[in-house]
Amino acid sequence: MKRRRSLLALTFCTCYLASHLTNKYVLSVLKFTYPTLFQGWQTLIGGLLLHVSWKLGWVELNSSLRSNFLAWLPASVLFVGIIYAGSRALSRLAVPVFFILHNVAEVLICVYQKCVWKEKTSPTKVCSALFLVAAALCLPFQDAQFDPDGYFWAIVHLFCVGAYKILRKSQKPSVLSDIDQQYLNYIFSVALLAFASHPTGDLFSVLDFPFLYFYRFHGSCCASGALGFFLMLSTVKLKSILAPGQCAAWIFFAKTVLTPLGTDVAYSKCQQNVFKRKTSSF
Repeated sequence: MKRRRSLLALTFCTCYLASHLTNKYVLSVLKFTYPTLFQGWQTLIGGLLLHVSWKLGWVELNSSLRSNFLAWLPASVLFVGIIYAGSRALSRLAVPVFFILHNVAEVLICVYQKCVWKEKTSPTKVCSALFLVAAALCLPFQDAQFDPDGYFWAIVHLFCVGAYKILRKSQKPSVLSDIDQQYLNYIFSVALLAFASHPTGDLFSVLDFPFLYFYRFHGSCCASGALGFFLMLSTVKLKSILAPGQCAAWIFFAKTVLTPLGTDVAYSKCQQNVFKRKTSSF
């Protein structure tokens, strides 16, 4: 059992690192800044893989998903906000900056639990929340590549993350499992993002994307969709066999390892190599 937990935790960390680095590569290096198409593609791949896994008997889905769709609809709307705003923010911000702002969502949850649910909060948790807020407030003054639009979308992202987690906790006990919830999120996201791709201009603007027929772009997009699915699946499995504190520790460990790997220096060098290969191919 212990070996299984270690293997699952290692799989989760690998998927976490690979998924975020691949997304950062597509968004910042290849500059594929069409979030409705990119996130729509990711959720489409995730939904198809989850459906296939269900048909093969690898995961279980609730037979009453349709009857619970409307009840879960507000959470699905917030999920679209999370991935859309997160994509816009990650394309403009360095990975460490993005995750510092992302973590502020935990402060919103803590404040909501304290003020609305009247839950007792430990001094350690209060100190952690204060450190997160202080770090986020100092970022704009220390960020040499300050991007107002990036910070704006990061703030939208963290509010959506906080609201989504609060909504999930407020609905428990729920007849929908984590897999059921994600399946409904995938279906709604694909439909909404496909519809929004035309009003936002992404549907036709993508035709001018310089790497549209670049094999590295195709491979990265396929990898991002598959890795996002495996990250979701490994996260659900990890939460099912580990205590909340242990699961949070592994997530923190994955973020700690990812931060130095996601610096702009590494990506700027990678970007130069990509454009050199692209130029030499003509």
